[in-house]
Amino acid sequence: MPLGFCVTGAVTLLVQVGGPEGFVSLADDGPLRAGELLLRTSAASLGVLLFAFTTPMSDLLPRLVRAGIPAPVVDVALVTYRMSFLLLDSVRRIRDAQAARLGHTTRAAAWRSLGGLGATAFVRAFDRAARLQAGLAGRGYDGTLRVLVPEARVSVRFTAASCALLAALAVLTFVLERPPT
Repeated sequence: MPLGFCVTGAVTLLVQVGGPEGFVSLADDGPLRAGELLLRTSAASLGVLLFAFTTPMSDLLPRLVRAGIPAPVVDVALVTYRMSFLLLDSVRRIRDAQAARLGHTTRAAAWRSLGGLGATAFVRAFDRAARLQAGLAGRGYDGTLRVLVPEARVSVRFTAASCALLAALAVLTFVLERPPT
């Protein structure tokens, strides 16, 4: 999906609107600029996806406090992250129960089931939030959620290989960016 957005953005650089060639024509340096944009946005998107797929949020969020993010912001993000999966599971269960009771056989039944799904999910989420608040109050919540963050082990070989790869990519970029002579 992110690469689709990258391609869509790059395609727009291939054409120009207005000019001596007509209302819509091919841009003079369009393919070069589109290729550069596609490579940069693809690299950035793949880097973000690699980070997202390899770093658990439950490990990342508590470490953000050490990076200078205010603790209440991190706590809200942590609770939202955890509650979203509970809400999605609840919605899936409600939808399965509606389908088992033939709640999706006609268009009218599907709309009625969708309304019931939204109402039930809202009530369950509100109830779960109230129970969470009562549980935190019972445990003496003072404004910060304390979680046990496992110690992060650093692999020297992986770090060295990553630095070498980044250095090689930087050198390759500077070599390829040099204008031809």
